[in-house]
Amino acid sequence: MMDFRSIETFLWVVKLGSFRGAAARLNTTQPAISQRIAQLEREMGVKLLNRDHRVASPTPSGRQMMVYAEKLIGLRAAMMAEIGDASAMRGVMRLGVAETIVHTWLPRLVKSVNELYPNLSLEIEVDITPNLTARLLAQEIELAFVVGPLSASGVHNRTLADYPIGFLASPSLGLGHGPVTLTDLARFPIITFPRKTRPYEVVREVFDRPDLPPIRLHASASLATVIHMAVEGLGIAVIPDAIVENELADGRLQLLDTDLQIAPLTFTASWLASPDVVAVQRVAELACQIAQSSLAVDAPALARH
Repeated sequence: MMDFRSIETFLWVVKLGSFRGAAARLNTTQPAISQRIAQLEREMGVKLLNRDHRVASPTPSGRQMMVYAEKLIGLRAAMMAEIGDASAMRGVMRLGVAETIVHTWLPRLVKSVNELYPNLSLEIEVDITPNLTARLLAQEIELAFVVGPLSASGVHNRTLADYPIGFLASPSLGLGHGPVTLTDLARFPIITFPRKTRPYEVVREVFDRPDLPPIRLHASASLATVIHMAVEGLGIAVIPDAIVENELADGRLQLLDTDLQIAPLTFTASWLASPDVVAVQRVAELACQIAQSSLAVDAPALARH
């Protein structure tokens, strides 16, 4: 008797183009994938997949099968979401997260997922937006919290929050007692996000002026390292204010008074269109609620510094 597991397996083999990719996506082995596909082909009485050169592609019958497979998997997901209880949402969701989110509200999201969906596990990967975007498009992760929105075909985006960028420095640099000009800032090393990120390029362009000395721009993929360097007085950090609440509160960092404006970072929850995305959409919606509430709570505290 045909079951949803075989249909779902077929769907992911076609989408990922390989038995190996489907095995990784479904947390099983390649022999198990082969067995399910063979069983499905026996039940249908037709060949569904071509297996030439290690690439699995649908036959004409397989292309017809994909239309119905996507409808069936989508209906099953919708049925479970509407009728089943939260514990019915199970499995592993691979989540890619930009580090700004790690330093703000990610722990609250994980706690909420644990409470609302006790049978859903999260595999969390922290990286920069370009790398996470590539992994999302390769379907190696299901959901990404990144600087967005992403414009690639088939990607859905939900805005999480906007994070203002600040110039932050240790009081030891003596810059916290009045307006700070661009020339004043350029006297010190600037510490920010890594190369190939949008914030890095923006900061580099701001200081790329003939009337300024060559900028000493330190880049790091670790925001914890950026914050530590700034606290130690090794330069001026150009990062979202929201991630250094504690350092601002206890005086280890100061938010500098400057009329230099850098556009806020807009973070989005981004995922690929797929018939079985109910769990992804639920977690994305939960992330939006937590991000917005977090920003509302943090804004008054940041305004005081």
